[in-house]
Amino acid sequence: MSFILLGILNSQAVAGGAGVAGYVAGGSPTGGGTEYSTVDRFAFPSDIRSVLSTGLSEAKDALAGFSNVAVAGYVAGGNNVSNNDVDEIEKFAFSTDSRSVLASTLSSNRDQLTGFQNTGTAGYGAGGQTTTSVSTVDKVAYSDDTRSTLGTGLSQANRQPMGFEHSNTAGYRAGGVDYPLTIDKFAFPSDSRTTLAATLSASGSSGGAMSNPTTAGYIHLGFTSTYSTTVDKLTYSTDSRSTLATGLSLGRIAVTGFQDTDTAGYFAGGNNAGGAITTVDKFDFPSDARSTLATGLSIARYSAAGFENG
Repeated sequence: MSFILLGILNSQAVAGGAGVAGYVAGGSPTGGGTEYSTVDRFAFPSDIRSVLSTGLSEAKDALAGFSNVAVAGYVAGGNNVSNNDVDEIEKFAFSTDSRSVLASTLSSNRDQLTGFQNTGTAGYGAGGQTTTSVSTVDKVAYSDDTRSTLGTGLSQANRQPMGFEHSNTAGYRAGGVDYPLTIDKFAFPSDSRTTLAATLSASGSSGGAMSNPTTAGYIHLGFTSTYSTTVDKLTYSTDSRSTLATGLSLGRIAVTGFQDTDTAGYFAGGNNAGGAITTVDKFDFPSDARSTLATGLSIARYSAAGFENG
């Protein structure tokens, strides 16, 4: 397991309506054999946090999340308490928050991957690490929960990247340990990949991402030369990048992201210089003003997966 674990994972909101809840699944307080199976739920718009009675099928971190909004959330891959990478894909049905494990798996056991999705159609698990970094992008079709693997993967083998999506238009992979400036774009429905001319404002990895699904994606840079507070914003209409004047409330790595439709985005947990934290920061759309929730995660942790029904 890497000394810096991925805390991504992100999923899509549907524009033009109120969301229901955001979820944070798994994670670790320290990494390297101490992981959690806990799944927290934040109800929108109150931001009241509860803990699901059924968590992950096993404790793990460095996993990816994605959503089929109004239907189910998914978590894929990760590293378990035995320090083994896994290929499991778990599914949480939003109607009951009940959890099942898919018969389909990732194409390999891996952790430190990221997720994005084309809601109503498919979720994607991108990059990560087996024994080395990979460029693989797996695709889970929501119609039957079967997994395929894209013929064209990331532009480079990459672990600890950040993933997000533009509604039903495209999915993005930003940064990562191996190629920390570049941003890949996968156009829906063809899944063809390009690499943007725009780059991150600084080399970033083990950060987090979320989306205002019709307007812009938000990327926390994670580890730059330090535990960063910086949040970059990618405007979808032009694929141009800017940097928010106000970043996270404190520097950290391995956060997870989720969002409430076109209302607000959240960055949860992470690891700062003092260790794992429970902090959840909230960015209102479209002002991008940041506040910090009075109630954070139920357990201090990083390298969790985020997804949302909303």
